[in-house]
Amino acid sequence: MADWLPLMWASLVPLLQATVTFTIPLTLITFTLGLALGLLCAVIRLFGPRALVWIVRFYVWVIRGTPLLVQLFLIFYGLPSLGITLDAFVAGLIGFTLNVGAYTSEILRAALSSVSKGQWEASYSIGMNWRQTMTRTIVPQASRVAVPPLSNSFISLVKDTSLAAAITVPELFQAAQRIVATTYEPLVLYVEAALIYLALCSVLSALQGRLERRLGQYGGFLEERT
Repeated sequence: MADWLPLMWASLVPLLQATVTFTIPLTLITFTLGLALGLLCAVIRLFGPRALVWIVRFYVWVIRGTPLLVQLFLIFYGLPSLGITLDAFVAGLIGFTLNVGAYTSEILRAALSSVSKGQWEASYSIGMNWRQTMTRTIVPQASRVAVPPLSNSFISLVKDTSLAAAITVPELFQAAQRIVATTYEPLVLYVEAALIYLALCSVLSALQGRLERRLGQYGGFLEERT
């Protein structure tokens, strides 16, 4: 144990640098883009023309039915066969964004569908058009339903970014792998990487709890107690 502590301390800085430089940006950018894509897909599924609905359904079916690691490999290692070569980080952004978009589209579609028909009718009755009804009435109510599963998806994405190591993105997990290759101490380094992931997810879980409690002030008794 005495030999582990100096190694963990010495490797802490490069692991944190990889976290700040790649893991956190990859998570934030892909979740933001994926959330926008998911909202677009959800709106199309609910209100779009039939042709677009089938395209979106096919996209969601493919992404949800195949492993994320395979998707990343297809983008980074497969596309060069077609003459399309992407930087590892860009390939990771595309892969994670497509994956997040598919899953969040289902979350947002369910949240939007949960708003009663009476809310639409009440908005139309006071002169709102479709866009105003969506932005002022439907989306604010649907957001309360969507926040918990979206928060869980965001926390899961933090951990899923470790798969980017497989396509050579130098994020936290690959930084640990590189140090292992020179120190031959996999147990120590992987435990340290796991602790960093645990710390990040614990902070996010605490923030999620505060956000849900804040939203619960406007909900029922059971929501306030969760």
